[in-house]
Amino acid sequence: MKSLLVVYAHPDDELSIGGTVAHYARQGVATHLICATRGEVGEAPPDLKGFTSIAAMRSDELQCAANILGFESVQFLDYRDSGMPGSPDNQHPQSLVAAPTDEVARKIAATIRRVKPQVVITFDPIGGYRHPDHIAIHRATVAAFDRARDPKIEIDDLPAHAPQKLYYWTFPRGFLKTGVRLLRLLGRDPKRFGKNHDINLEALVEFDFPIHARIAIGDALDQKARATACHSSQMQSMGGALARWFERLFANEETFMRAIPAAPPHRIERDLFEGISS
Repeated sequence: MKSLLVVYAHPDDELSIGGTVAHYARQGVATHLICATRGEVGEAPPDLKGFTSIAAMRSDELQCAANILGFESVQFLDYRDSGMPGSPDNQHPQSLVAAPTDEVARKIAATIRRVKPQVVITFDPIGGYRHPDHIAIHRATVAAFDRARDPKIEIDDLPAHAPQKLYYWTFPRGFLKTGVRLLRLLGRDPKRFGKNHDINLEALVEFDFPIHARIAIGDALDQKARATACHSSQMQSMGGALARWFERLFANEETFMRAIPAAPPHRIERDLFEGISS
């Protein structure tokens, strides 16, 4: 059976590749998700929607989305959300950024050995928009990819497993450059983007990761929309006219950089399982 593992940091991160997951789940691919934290620093309505904590609320929202997208399993690593760069949450002793990379990688490698994916997906090296947790889980996943395949490394008495491909979810920076110009025309500071003004879009356009795979998700748009609605507590921070314009512009496909095999494909891949051997 084909198997796909996604390794991300927070509830709602999975939406970035939600169409891809739903697309493959429809084809009978076993899809699995590791979420490193429960999103403790996310948005929260005053009544917490009846939950006892932000973590419980956002975990439930993730499970709702995962069920719609077709994930067969969701595993929390139970680190704490580290917040944005420079926030006090970075210093919390249970935060993901405070955890040793080797420790996190070992947990991810154990899951790789259990679910035996041919394909693994995580964030690009700057975590999409420089979120500390996104960068931390990227580094741990890259390390876990190698550890899982090494039979000399003992992990919970699980046999070694070698995934064949590692992809980073990323997006073309060209449209982001357009967005920066639009913000300036609208009199807004692109260095202070987002509800909390803590995202520097100008710094993000300095990086332009190559796109090696484009996955058409037209068959999964409805599922992705319904999964997005599950994260109702985060809708305000996820919205905005510019964000919705970007979403419409790139609604029909999700894009990836192929990290392993390192040699770029001869042409843009349209299937993450292209070239996979049984």
